[in-house]
Formats: sequence, C-alpha cells, structure tokens
Amino acid sequence: MTDAVGPLWRASQAFRLITLVYAVSYQVASVPYYSNGRLSWFFVASMAVWTGISAMLLSRPTVARWKVVLADQVVVIALMASTRLVTDHDWYSTHQTLPTTLWATNAVISAAILFGPKGGIASGILLSVVSAVVRDQVDLDLWTDATAPVLVSVGLALGLASNTATRAHAELERAARLAAITEERERLARQVHDGVLQVLALVRRRGREIGGAAGELAELAGEQEVALRMLISEQGVPTPSGEDVDLRSLIGKQVSATVSLSAPGEPVLVNHDVADELSAAVSTALSNVSLHAGEGARAYVLLEDLGDVVVVSVRDDGCGIPVGRLAEAEAEGRMGVSKSIVGRIRTLGGTVELDTGEGSGTEWEIRVPKGTA
Repeated sequence: MTDAVGPLWRASQAFRLITLVYAVSYQVASVPYYSNGRLSWFFVASMAVWTGISAMLLSRPTVARWKVVLADQVVVIALMASTRLVTDHDWYSTHQTLPTTLWATNAVISAAILFGPKGGIASGILLSVVSAVVRDQVDLDLWTDATAPVLVSVGLALGLASNTATRAHAELERAARLAAITEERERLARQVHDGVLQVLALVRRRGREIGGAAGELAELAGEQEVALRMLISEQGVPTPSGEDVDLRSLIGKQVSATVSLSAPGEPVLVNHDVADELSAAVSTALSNVSLHAGEGARAYVLLEDLGDVVVVSVRDDGCGIPVGRLAEAEAEGRMGVSKSIVGRIRTLGGTVELDTGEGSGTEWEIRVPKGTA
C-alpha cells in the first residue's frame, strides 16, 4: 500500500542529516568553552548515531513509526539535559543546549507528521519547556525566546501538511477505485446487454405473441430483464456515503419516452443513502408500470420538496391493479411492492400510499421526512 506521507518522511530525514552537520559545527565552535569537552564529544557521537538510526527507520513505512517517534522525544530530552554535565551555568544559561535547537526540531517534525498538528504542537511545547528548564530560563516568558515559537510553529505547519497529504492521498485512491469500478461496470454491461438482456427481451416478446403458458414466462422474463437493467444502472459511480446529492438527477436517469418527470427548478438535496433508497423505490414502481400497466401506458413522476418532507408521486394511465392482486403477488413470493417499495420507505421513516383500481391507473405517493433525508 502506498505511504501517503512517505515524501514527508523522506524529506524530514534529509533535514535531520543536514541539522546534524550544523550541530557538529556548533560543537566544534563551542567545545573550547565547555568544562568537560571529552564528555560533550561522547554526547555528540550519540546524537550522530541516533540520527542515522532514526533516519533509516522512519523512512520505512513497514516500521512501527510511533515507537521511533516516542524514542526520538526521549533522546532529544536526554541530550538537552546532558548540557548541564558538560558546561557551567554561565554558558548554558546564555547559549543553545548541546544538540542545538535546529537538531531538536526533528523530534517535533516527526511527531507532527505522525500525529498531526496536535501532536506537533504538543511536542513543540514539551521541548520548549525542557529547553527553558535546562537553561535555567523558567523565570522568563517562554515566548521571549525564539525556541518556543520556532518549535511550536514547525509542529503546527508540518502537522497540517501531514493531514493534507493524507486526505489528498485518500481522495486519489478513491478516484482510482471509482475509475476501476466504472470501467468494470461498463464492461459487464456490454457483455450482459449482448447476451442475457437480449435473450430475456426476446423471450418476453415472443412469449406475449404466443400467449397462454408462454405468456407467463414472458412476464417473468420481463421482470428479470427490468431487474437486471436496474442492477447494472445502480453500479454507476457512487457518491460517498453521508454526502448530499440532488434527488432530481437520480430520478431523472429513469426518464424515457414513456416516463415523464416534473421536479423543482432548485436542487432537492438529500442524504446519498436516502436518495439511493428513494430512487430504487421509484425504479420498482416504474418497472411495474412497464410490466403490468398494459401496452402504451405512460408514467408520470412528480418530485416535491415541501421543506420538511420530500414527496415523490408515481402515476400511470394504465389498467390499474385489481383488488386483491397485491396480496396474491406477495403470497406467490413476489416482493416487488412489499419489499422494494413499502419496505424501503418504512426503513427511512416514511410513508407510502397507493391509489389504484381496475381500469383507473395507479398512483404511488411516497413521503420521507426531510430530517431523515
């Protein structure tokens, strides 16, 4: 898996090596003023060894970086504290600590990349306080010294950069997945259309022409054809769950020569998951019109945004549903109405009303509370 903040880690370790050079040059210039120069070189050598180890470990995404980052904080604090072992008060109270502020910044950078701005700021504050204690500057305002502003600012900036890189990487991966899904959907749609759908359409057409038992097969083939077309269409590029989408666009995809849509001029925004369920319920209602309303029947979809309620009406001018037919269909195991329409909407906390009768067409009125939507 690609490391989202890998470039930041690599750049920070290059910076770590550069700051080591500065810290060594500072040591060369300052060692004549130390009370224990030999011990100071031991600490500088330890700093160089840790720089190499930490740079190598943090550059690898397979390493448990949080352990290295925590160890980094401990090493930096220990080296800061060692300043008192190699210099006297007059020196350490007016100069940088032994590993220098610039090298100590690496610990803040690592915390910021791993834990974000909060972790970076926390590390910056911690090291600023340690620096003030070691240099015996606690009685002063920390912000009068450059150490605290530099460390905290670096922690904030790198933390924000890390969060931005992580979000950008997630969006890029999502876009790649959606592109792959879309390509696969289109490939499957072509294969299904060239095979299964054409056969089902042929069975439906010839079965209706023959009539009798073949007519029943035609009806079942028609139902499966519509269901399969719906399944393919629902595999389109998804909107992230939780985001709002315009319900008009989803229902508008179902408009055809026999299906009309009336909708507000302004977007009807509902939650993505709710919009999917509403659209699926409308698709089922329109499928029933195609299969059962009779030849030449037309369907009319009305979408209304009433402020606190979204209302979708699906009306047709077909032959209507005879009394008791829905109960028979459910008993036969056909769940198009009971599950695909009524069940979906009840799950959303909405209501469904059906107005029909033999010879009078059919009208579904679907209401979903805007609070849910």
